[in-house]
Amino acid sequence: MGDMEKSLQAAVAADDVPFVVAMTGNAQGITWSGAYGEAAPGRAAAEDTAFRIFSMTKAIGGLAATMLIDRGRLSLETPVDEVLPAWKELQVLDGWEGDTPVMRAPKVRATIRHLVTHTSGLEYEFWNPDVPRYLAATGHPTVLSGLKASLNYPLTFDPGTRWGYGISIDWLGQAIEAVDGRRIDAFCRAEIFDPLGMTDTAFEPDALQARLCTVQARTEDGSFRDTGLAPPPHPEVYGMGHALYSTAPDYMRFLRMILNRGALDGNRLLSAKAVDTMLADQMNGLTFQTMRSAAPHVSADVELPADTTHSVIAARSESDQPGKRRKGTQSWAGVCNTHYWVDPASDLAAVIMTQTLPFAEPRFMRTYDAFERAVYAGL
Repeated sequence: MGDMEKSLQAAVAADDVPFVVAMTGNAQGITWSGAYGEAAPGRAAAEDTAFRIFSMTKAIGGLAATMLIDRGRLSLETPVDEVLPAWKELQVLDGWEGDTPVMRAPKVRATIRHLVTHTSGLEYEFWNPDVPRYLAATGHPTVLSGLKASLNYPLTFDPGTRWGYGISIDWLGQAIEAVDGRRIDAFCRAEIFDPLGMTDTAFEPDALQARLCTVQARTEDGSFRDTGLAPPPHPEVYGMGHALYSTAPDYMRFLRMILNRGALDGNRLLSAKAVDTMLADQMNGLTFQTMRSAAPHVSADVELPADTTHSVIAARSESDQPGKRRKGTQSWAGVCNTHYWVDPASDLAAVIMTQTLPFAEPRFMRTYDAFERAVYAGL
């Protein structure tokens, strides 16, 4: 039995994860896959188990934007308000007078580059405590409501001044709709999922219901209990930050397209030049490392390697990690602990997926680390 298999079986046995599906591949194809534990009561995890992939949706949004850039329909320098006039309404939350938010106009005009790199000023309520306070004080709906009005979060900083994780990619999806004319789900189906053969990736889980796993939350006694977290069904706006359902083999097709420099099985989505743009550091000199959670039941704190940057689609490693991924690796994850990385320098893509909260809890991250080390040891 290989080290990848051993590390994952041990994690399930120790209840570090209730179940796990993992897969590795290269430009040519899938090189290894495994599934361990129960994905739902009485149903074993399998290669085709369906997941709520939440923020793994963001990379697909970044790909869609890159396709429009490749076609000359959009640029990273395009002002957001040029495409979406509603952006002009957004203000910076500049403090509080008692329970009243103090707002001001942003000092910088936000661009598509700011959206794709999470430097737009928009932050989730899970990562900045001023945002849930603002939502409560104003009665503003959370983005997980699926309401179009929910997109109007306050900015928590001026665009381009720092990295802050939030709903930027939901706005990016709206920008893609405005430029292309199709709704984002129709665009993704016709331009991305069908050409890549991603037949199990969808904005509604209907066809996947029989294979859908259960979301489980860690309790205080260390066990798991079922929790009903899911993207909102049939929303007013499909959020490209969180809306997708998918499987490990489907997501690997997207990652392998990247390793093949824009094409898969004879279907080309991007020019090689556009792939370079998509994978490059687009942060204009900014970096980030630590994400401090404002909602510990949703996510633990997250520590990334020093000087992490962000490309059009994902966090980008700017140095080789000994025994692990190399410089230029793109990686991100969904809040229920579905994780991926794609390492062009090593011709390697991988996913490791379960369905638990909190995100990035230490027991899961140890599982991820052991798996990644086993993957590279086997190369």
